[in-house]
Amino acid sequence: MPIRVVDGLADALPAGDGEFDAAVTALVLCTVPDQQVALAEIRRVLRPGGQVRFLEHVRADQPGALRRAQKIADATVWPLLLGGCRTSRDTVAAITAAGFALDCLDRFSFPPNGPASPASPHVRGAATLPVGGTP
Repeated sequence: MPIRVVDGLADALPAGDGEFDAAVTALVLCTVPDQQVALAEIRRVLRPGGQVRFLEHVRADQPGALRRAQKIADATVWPLLLGGCRTSRDTVAAITAAGFALDCLDRFSFPPNGPASPASPHVRGAATLPVGGTP
């Protein structure tokens, strides 16, 4: 299967409407200035029925100490030291709010047996752009 990798910025992808069958994000939706703009661009360049596959670190699944640590980290030096990374983003909610239907989702901690950090909660999954409109 031919694969074409395209270099571009998330808020202005260099592609036409519906040009791609699939898009992949891997540890980038934490750093884009505006997740909704980036996901709208992914939506724009995907054909109806196209799929986005993602691997991202995300906001902790449950309220508690880790989620509080993420908010504190994001409000202090974490984004400055780590390329704009924000650990407390609810990326799964952003993907569905952008009009994608979740096909599969796996939540896990990385490293699996190591100490927790604000960037420990991860998700991987796939979501489809529905044919004929939003889900």
